[in-house]
Amino acid sequence: MMLRSYIGRFCVGIVALMIAAEAAVASMPGVYDVRDYGAAGDGATLDTPAIQKAVEACAAAGGGQVRFPPGRYLSGTVHLKSRVTLFFEAGARLVGTTSLDQYQHPTPPAFLPEAKWGKWHRALILGDGLEDIAIAGPGTIDGNKVFDPTGEERMRGPHTFVFVNCRRVSVRDVSFVDSANYAIFFQVSDEVDIRNVTFTGGWDGVHFRGGPGRPCRDVSIVGCRFFTGDDSIAGRYWENTLISECIVNSSCNGVRLIGPATHLIIHDCLFYGPGVHPHRTSNRHNMLSGLNLQPGAWDATEGALDDVLISDVTMHNVSSPFHFSLKPGNTAGRIVVNRVTATGAYRAASSVESWADGAFANVVFRDVTIEYAGGGTKEQASMSVKSPGVDARPLPAWGFYARNVEALEFDNVRLRCEKEDMRPVLM
Repeated sequence: MMLRSYIGRFCVGIVALMIAAEAAVASMPGVYDVRDYGAAGDGATLDTPAIQKAVEACAAAGGGQVRFPPGRYLSGTVHLKSRVTLFFEAGARLVGTTSLDQYQHPTPPAFLPEAKWGKWHRALILGDGLEDIAIAGPGTIDGNKVFDPTGEERMRGPHTFVFVNCRRVSVRDVSFVDSANYAIFFQVSDEVDIRNVTFTGGWDGVHFRGGPGRPCRDVSIVGCRFFTGDDSIAGRYWENTLISECIVNSSCNGVRLIGPATHLIIHDCLFYGPGVHPHRTSNRHNMLSGLNLQPGAWDATEGALDDVLISDVTMHNVSSPFHFSLKPGNTAGRIVVNRVTATGAYRAASSVESWADGAFANVVFRDVTIEYAGGGTKEQASMSVKSPGVDARPLPAWGFYARNVEALEFDNVRLRCEKEDMRPVLM
């Protein structure tokens, strides 16, 4: 009896402490609870106006934290403000409404080719020309697979978090699920830190783009987990980018670079397929290339791919570990690949190939082990090689294919086949 009484008093005490803690947080200066501004959090009421009121009040006071307690908050576009953090408590879920007229888009700079695409930039959370903004907490942001028959591929809806021309942006600890297009999409923005974030389903996880003469600068993607239907990390015109300590599972490419990048580090990451979540356009699950660096492959770009370090990477069940290619208008300087192990490469040899006027200047593979599925035929060994499309394709060599490279160095590189292959190992 005494033990039960003690346990009862202990539990009552814990509940009292939790209530007191919640009250203290609610009353903290700089903390704005969306429920205090009328948010229902019931998953049925459109909470956009209430959430926006909380954001506006926070910004008017000089900044702080807009807090989402547990609940399901149905919303259209929320416009972030400078020096405002959206904090999602455990059990809090921001859910995109299926009403497409509830979404707005920013106005990207006119020099970006994407500026003409208008509504393609729509977002659930939107920042335009801001500083010191953040999304944090253990809660969830749910794009809700919003379908738009007039959107890209006649199905894609709004991106989940879009920001343009912003500085000092932090995204930490949250989960993005079922994005209706890209989960995080940003343009011409600097000092962006994305850390300990989980991406599940949807299309691209993190996609960021600068433009000629105006790259995205100082971007870190660290300790994140990607389980995406499309490319996990993608974009172009990057300067000073770090991708580290990430788990990357995709039904498309792990990292797809479609334009110039300088000072790029990809370190201590795991890439593996097949994708847990399907590629929504084709419904397939197979993962494509682990690292697909292909300036100019999608549309014309100008600039350099230079000072790239890839180190301490593991890959499994990818179509090709490395697909490095150049198209006209682009150049490539030094790329170093250190300490990489890949198994189950099932479609194509790793390749370094320039189809531009200039060559790759200097590419080094050091302490690299790759195991391919093999099984190639004599007929495949004599196939002609044409300029690649947007993904790695079968080649007349099974291990490495190089074209127009000034200096290519292999140092302690091991190549194996699971099945006998009639193609040469190198070409």
